Amino acid sequence: MDRDSQIQFNKNNTPASGDATILVNEKGIISDSNQRACHIFGYERIEMIGAELNKFMPEMNLFAAEEGMIIHQFGKHREGHDFSLFFRINAFSLGNENYFLIIFNSVKDQSRLKSQNAYQLNELVDLKYALDASTIVAFTDQRGIITYVNEKFCEVSKYSAEELIGKDHRIINSGYHSKEFMKELWQTIGNGEVWRGEVKNKAKDGSYYWVDTTIVPFLNEKGKPFKYLAIRNEITEYKQVVEELKKSVNELSDLKFALDASSIVAITDQKGTIHYVNDQFCRISKYSRDELIGRDHRIINSGYHPKRFFADLWRTIASGRVWKGEIKNRAKDGTYYWVDTTIVPFLDEYRRPYQYLAIRHEITKRKKVEEELQLMMAKIINVQEDERRRLSRELHDGIGQNLYSHLITINRLQSEFNHLLLDQMQEEATEIIEELRDLSWALRPSVLDDLGLIPAIRSYLVRFSDHSHINVHFDCYLNTRLSENKEITIYRIIQEALTNIRKYADTEEATVTIREMEDEVRVMIEDKGKGFDILEVSRGVGLFSMEERAKAVQGSITIQSIKDRGTKIILDVPL
Repeated sequence: MDRDSQIQFNKNNTPASGDATILVNEKGIISDSNQRACHIFGYERIEMIGAELNKFMPEMNLFAAEEGMIIHQFGKHREGHDFSLFFRINAFSLGNENYFLIIFNSVKDQSRLKSQNAYQLNELVDLKYALDASTIVAFTDQRGIITYVNEKFCEVSKYSAEELIGKDHRIINSGYHSKEFMKELWQTIGNGEVWRGEVKNKAKDGSYYWVDTTIVPFLNEKGKPFKYLAIRNEITEYKQVVEELKKSVNELSDLKFALDASSIVAITDQKGTIHYVNDQFCRISKYSRDELIGRDHRIINSGYHPKRFFADLWRTIASGRVWKGEIKNRAKDGTYYWVDTTIVPFLDEYRRPYQYLAIRHEITKRKKVEEELQLMMAKIINVQEDERRRLSRELHDGIGQNLYSHLITINRLQSEFNHLLLDQMQEEATEIIEELRDLSWALRPSVLDDLGLIPAIRSYLVRFSDHSHINVHFDCYLNTRLSENKEITIYRIIQEALTNIRKYADTEEATVTIREMEDEVRVMIEDKGKGFDILEVSRGVGLFSMEERAKAVQGSITIQSIKDRGTKIILDVPL
């Protein structure tokens, strides 16, 4: 290129902005470079003209660059270090030659630019629009004075741009954070490093809001910050949720502490394998945590409860319902203890249990008192039965025999004398003897002692039907002779239940069933009479007597009744 052409080029193509420019021919040889470009690379103008462009810009490919695109690459300074360059390229022809004009944009922040990035100007505009629409953005100078805020900043802070520009961020300081917090922030960005954290600010109306904040320092050629970009996302709702969760966690921790201090706690999976036990569990069972974790509760099974008891327990919790009851367990040293137990199933999204929480309270002392009372009650019942037996024998063998002797004497007199008074005496003596027999039978039927439970019940049912005119169906499937206490218990409960049917059921039929099961005898007394509401009827002496008799032989009694549909009494006595 001759001087006239060069002068003409400078007049027509040199940017009026004073940007740095380099003119390159199609072979990559520098035809011209202005003083600003020379200064950027650290060379004199005469040293650059005629040199190859790749010496100064090693990554440059003139033919691959799109015209008008802002390109970022690294340049090579005379002193040997690389530095960032933003530039665009314009291609044109001059005479018969093709030339490329490289126009460099001024870049102050040299700290975090990456190579091989190119941006269209319209893409940068789109990025800024998206950022402003979604994010709180602010620029400050190196002293922290706000020089720019976007609309999102004003919307959240409730300050106008005019109220914010020229101020520092103390205008929105909530006073929540310590001086050390703010000092660490400024030390970080003052050293040219990015700071990230969560900040609680105060809006103009006095309300508080939280922002997830990233502050990026922009560095000059000496590596010193000359301004800061703060990008924030509001997280007020998130922080409120976190605070609520923290509060809930603290409350749960307090509850757990209270529970662990007062209760025996264990957690098992759906199969019953123990995953967690607290200190109270270890203390009372005398097993260590390591000995319990991974095992099931059979490790503390006392053998006291029948299989049906635990089958009912598992059936209840496996269906997702809470089970409550009293369990007798055995500790590692062989001692026994009682616990009042509540087992709560935890359900998954399909309403199926995936684990169980068992909360227990020790009731060993209470159960001992109850056992002593039960033993005392059993003794009272035995004394009562012994007294009934004695009275029954005296009535039958003593007074009954004397009356029978008098009846014989009256019969002899009647054979010798015919007198109305003798007839009256015979009739009255006969009635008294019959009443004594009934009384003796009610006190203690001799057939119960002589022949056993089943003959005694059959005999009693015949007498009951004759007197009450209630037809009683009796089914018995009992092959084992029970102990005296259990037989008298079954007899007395049947006797009491049928008496109540006669008094209150208003029915002409009843059913008594005795079945021998796997490990117990079940007795059912049922009628289809008036029935009653169990919650409305107070427990009388008869019901109390039946319950205590059942407890005395380690049995249980259940009453089911529906108005106008009848009543069923179920007695279970262990074999």
